[in-house]
Formats: sequence, C-alpha cells, structure tokens
Amino acid sequence: MGFTEAAGTVLVQKYATFFGRASRAEYWWYVLFYVLVLLAMGILCNVVAGFSDFRDGVPPPLALLFFLGGLIWLAMFLPAIAVQVRRFHDRNISGWWYLAPCIANFVPYIGLIAVIAILVINVLPGTEGPNKFGPDPLHPEARAEVFA
Repeated sequence: MGFTEAAGTVLVQKYATFFGRASRAEYWWYVLFYVLVLLAMGILCNVVAGFSDFRDGVPPPLALLFFLGGLIWLAMFLPAIAVQVRRFHDRNISGWWYLAPCIANFVPYIGLIAVIAILVINVLPGTEGPNKFGPDPLHPEARAEVFA
C-alpha cells in the first residue's frame, strides 16, 4: 500500500470504520499524509500572518484560513482515531485500550509513557493470520476460523 492508496483508503473507504485491521503501511502512510496537510496549513497561516496588519484585529483572510484549517483538522480527526483503533486490532488489542493513553495524557509524565507505548504498538508488526478482529490485511487470502 502506497501513500495515495493509504490516504484514499482511510479518508474515503474507511472514514469512520472502527472494525477490522490496518497494516503498518496503511497507518504510517496516513500519519504522514495527516502531518503534511497540517504542516502545510500551519505554514500557509504563518505566511499570511507575516504579511498581515493586526491594527484592526485579525484580518479576514487569516481568519478564513484559521477556520478552514480547523475544518480540515476536524474532518481528518475521526479517520485518524479509526485507523489507530484498526492498528490496535492488527496487534490483537481491543480499540478501547486507546482510551487509556488518551486519558493518561492529562497526567504529567504518564502521558509521555503512554505516547511511547502507542508508538511501540504502532511500530510492531501485526499478528500473522486472522485474529478476533478479522483477516490479516497483508494476507487476506489466508482464511481460517477465527472463533473456532
């Protein structure tokens, strides 16, 4: 799975799909896409802000860019959570466990440990063959009884 295929899969085909599994390639290509889009919006806002006059408040073009950036972030937030849950499923971990690190981020230092734990989970390969969350995304032809 490549860059455009992963972005298309996550944003169009599996926009809010919280079941099934996501391969490492699907996850990391989408993360790269997500970071590049948000980085481009941030750079664009900074460039416009650099040429703006703030004596009369926030200039309308900058306000519009902030609004559009917020909408883009909002549109990409749900698929980011969905692909993270599917990545947990690929490691044979329930997606509900993603709530624990999210809540832990409110506690100093514990949040850092939670981020490292998520990073480790996302870097490790998924379980080979089917698991209780579905078939292996790398080898979907390997069919077996999951609940046997």
